[in-house]
Formats: sequence, structure tokens, C-alpha cells
Amino acid sequence: MKVYALIGPSGTGKSYKAVSVAGQKNIDYIIDDGLLIQSNKIIAGSSAKKEPTKIAAVRRAVFMDPEHAAEVKAAIDAYKPNGILILGTSEEMVKRIEHNLELPSIQEMIYIGDISSPTEIYTARRIRTEEGKHVIPVPTFEVKKDFSGYFIDSVKSLIFRGRRPHITEKTIVRPTYSYRGRYTISDKAVADIAVYNCTNIPGIKNVLNAAVDINGEGVIINVDVAMEYGFDMRAILQETQRRINKDVEYLTGLNVLQVNISARSVAI
Repeated sequence: MKVYALIGPSGTGKSYKAVSVAGQKNIDYIIDDGLLIQSNKIIAGSSAKKEPTKIAAVRRAVFMDPEHAAEVKAAIDAYKPNGILILGTSEEMVKRIEHNLELPSIQEMIYIGDISSPTEIYTARRIRTEEGKHVIPVPTFEVKKDFSGYFIDSVKSLIFRGRRPHITEKTIVRPTYSYRGRYTISDKAVADIAVYNCTNIPGIKNVLNAAVDINGEGVIINVDVAMEYGFDMRAILQETQRRINKDVEYLTGLNVLQVNISARSVAI
């Protein structure tokens, strides 16, 4: 197994560039912020970006927790990757990750200044500083398995693995340890989004009740409505369910686990 490292100060675009570097070097696995990633899929670990403080995030990123390290080491033993790319802010950091995961010695260290232009690095720093945004090199649906209550967006880019073009998706989040602090979304705000969607669909007379349960995994929305006579009830409820799910995820970044909508009465 060959081990490489991509090194650069925080906020210079390492996670954004990681997939491209891995493709050029024919590396099949990436270690970034406490995660073991393979082909846009999280294989093992827990993201440092979930931690409540920056100190806790650093400890997570370098696998200081024995259980966390053991989980990732077991996955590496099981998958037997040909190559691993470790991301870190310094040589000391990547060597610590190498040590804690009991990996072979790093064969090559790649520096962000060698693969990114000054303009790219400046832009990455500005986005990190002004907007508090961080990148995880996996698709949004992968991130949403573990993240809830974050500002989540995605960006796609074209890279080349050998001579073959490959579209990769990355997820943008704002960690809780960002200097911008925590943010909360009230149950009522989510319920209001659901009610608004219901009132804009022909065939629904009014909303009788809207309840929301936000937990560590995501949000569950329950809505009771009164229907108008003469409409296709099943089709209307399915469309309402789809719209609520889409709008809540788009407007709040919350992971929607369920949208339960029930017709409780019919108005003639």
C-alpha cells in the first residue's frame, strides 16, 4: 500500500482538490477530517466537522480517539487499498495520522501551493473566512447520513482518472465550531414551510395540524389536512409530500427523514 499526503494550511482548498489529486496519482482512498473515503463514498470514521469545538475537531481529524482509530484501521485492513491520500494542514499532522492509523511511511508529500494557483488559494481562503464554508469530498446524500442542521450545498466538477473523464460531487457544510457560531431552526419554522406548501396545492382545503420533530438524525414532519371533494386524493397527497420534503431540505439544510401527511376530512 502506497501512502501519499496532501498538505496545506486550513482553508486553502485541500478537500476540494483531493479527488483530482487522487485521480492523477491513481489513489483509491482518501483520509480527510476523520473520514476514510473511497470513490465518493464514506467507508468509515466520523467527520471532524461534526464536532462542537475546534479542539475536538482537531482531535477527531488526527484519530486521537482509540475507538475512532480502530474503526478506520479495521476498514483499511478489510478493503486493502492500493493507495491512500492523507489530507492535513502540516507535515506533523499527516505523520500523526500515519502513526495513529499504523499506516506505512508516507511515500510522497504534495503541497497545495504546487497544485493550486495563488488565485485559487485566495478564493478558497476568502470563502472560508467570509462564509465559514468547508468542503467534504463526498456527495450530499452521503454527508446527510451523519449530518443534520448544517448548511449543506453541493458542487460538481470534472476530473480525469487516467484518460477517462469523471464527474465528482463535493459537499459544502458549515461546521458547528465555525466562528459564526451555532444556528438553530425552530420547529415552527419547519412547520410553516410544510403548511405553505399545502395551501398552494389545489385539492387541499386547509391544514388541520402540522407537527415537527427535530432530532440528531434529522426531521420528521406530520401534517393533517382537509381535502376538497372531487380531487384525486392519493395523487395530491403524494405531490404534497414531495414538495414539503424538497422545500424543507433546500431552505433549511435539515435532513428530512419522513413526511407523513394524512387526509382527515373532506369538504364539499
